[in-house]
Formats: sequence, C-alpha cells, structure tokens
Amino acid sequence: MKKQYLGAGLICLAATMWGFDGIVLTPRLFKLDVAYVVFVLHLLPLLGMSLIFGKSEIANIKKLNKEDLFFYFLIALFGGALGTLSIVKALFLVNFNHLTVVTLLQKLQPVFAIVLARVLLGEKVGKNFIFWAIAALISGYLLTFQFTLPHFEAGDKVGIASLYAMLAAFSFGSSTVFGKKILANSSFRTALYTRYLFTSIITGAIVLFNGNMGWFLKTTPDQWLIFVIIGLTTGSGAVLLYYLGLRHIRANIATMCELCFPVSSIVFDYIFNKKILSPIQFVSAGILLFTIYKITKNQKN
Repeated sequence: MKKQYLGAGLICLAATMWGFDGIVLTPRLFKLDVAYVVFVLHLLPLLGMSLIFGKSEIANIKKLNKEDLFFYFLIALFGGALGTLSIVKALFLVNFNHLTVVTLLQKLQPVFAIVLARVLLGEKVGKNFIFWAIAALISGYLLTFQFTLPHFEAGDKVGIASLYAMLAAFSFGSSTVFGKKILANSSFRTALYTRYLFTSIITGAIVLFNGNMGWFLKTTPDQWLIFVIIGLTTGSGAVLLYYLGLRHIRANIATMCELCFPVSSIVFDYIFNKKILSPIQFVSAGILLFTIYKITKNQKN
C-alpha cells in the first residue's frame, strides 16, 4: 500500500511539474527562436544523460534493427520535434494571456492516440469512445472560443495558438502509438536516451538550416538558468518521476493523478500571471478533463 501511495505521489508531482513548466518556465523564453528553444531543451538533458550512461546506451542503439530505428525516429520526429515545437510555439503566441487554454488543449492527446492506434495498429476502441471524443472536442472548442465563432485575426492569437496546441496533442498521440511498436522490447532508459538523441539531431538540423546557431551567443544568463531548470526538473526529471511512479500503481489510477497537470496549470496561471478562466471556460475545462478521463479509463480497461 505504501508503494501505491508513493507511485501516485510521484506521478502527481511529475504532472504538477509539467503544469509549472507550461505556465511559468517555457513562456519566459518567448524572446528566443522556437526551434532553438526546443533544440536546447533536448540537448542539455542529452548531454547530462551521455555523461551518466551514454556509452552503454550508444552500444544498445547500435544493436537495434532498422525497423526499430525507424520507429524511434518517428517517435522523435512527432513526440520530440513536431509536438514540442508546436506547443512551445503556442505558448509563445499567447504571450502569457491564455496559457491555461493552451495547456488544457494538450489533454486531447489520448483522443488522437486512440484513433491512430485503431487506424495503424487495428486496436479496438473503448466503450462509448465516439461519444466521449465528440464531447471532448466540443468542450475544447468552448474552452478556446466560448460561444463565439472561430477567430484567427492577427491581433488575437488565441485561435492560432489553439491550432498549434491541437497539433501538439496529435503529435504526442502519434508518438504514443509509434512507441507501442517497439517499447515492449526496449528499456525505458534506451527509449528516453534515443528519443532525446534523435530529437536533438532533428531540431539541431532545423536550427542550423535556418542559420540560427547565433542564438547561443544571444541567450542571456537568466535564460540559460531557465533552460537548466527545465532540463533537470520539468523535462527529463519529470519523465523519470512519472515512470518510477507508474511501476507501483495501475494505469487507471495514473490517469487520475495526471489531472494534476491541468489543475496545477490553472492554479499557477492565477498565482504567477493573475489570469483566470471565465465561468464558461471553467465548465468547459471540467467537461474536457472528465471526458479525457473516461476515454483513457475505458481504453485501458
């Protein structure tokens, strides 16, 4: 029983750290290039892991067959590069005004993951999935636009940021599906190291192609401090805590613990940015989280 409490506590802590990151840390880097930010966010943890266990993991990577390497590349491309680029872009666009909306829309990830698993892997969908998925999308719309028509004017970037958040949810969901192809035969450490390695290569190539390596010289000491904090805590650190916790509790309990992420996002946005959702958005957020919980719980059952 104590191990179950420990597991739940670790997942709650990891989810809260992700909420803190999305509201407080990553948005503070908004003056930097998006691709550069994502590159450094993956490069620093990669360097740390390389010092600790890089030699053994490089040896493990060399043992992977071409199919496994291909799926690891897809995981890095979607979950690491495209997903992170999209969510960071969304956070930068709203400029501290609607951060909670952006972070909450990420919770649509299970919807996309289940649909893609059905299409690509032939997995069965959970009970009443279509009903709950439609309810989740409607609540996501109300969370973003409330009772107004979609608006994407240049002066109001919430709509555009929401599209990026949805793209991030799709990308992270895709990464989950690709991971099912290989993670059963790989250690978590190998998967984590390979993902950060491939994502660093992909995003580094983007930064180099765009001629933005000069951002290394433009980054201020305060911004470097934020990079280091994210790398040690809300980045790879939170992922490690999450999987350590997942060893001791059932998946449906973990789903409940993960709700600390959106809840903490609302709290942190109010504490640090004095932003609060409207009554309609509060109700929509509650419905969204409930539908995602039902979808995830039914699917795992």
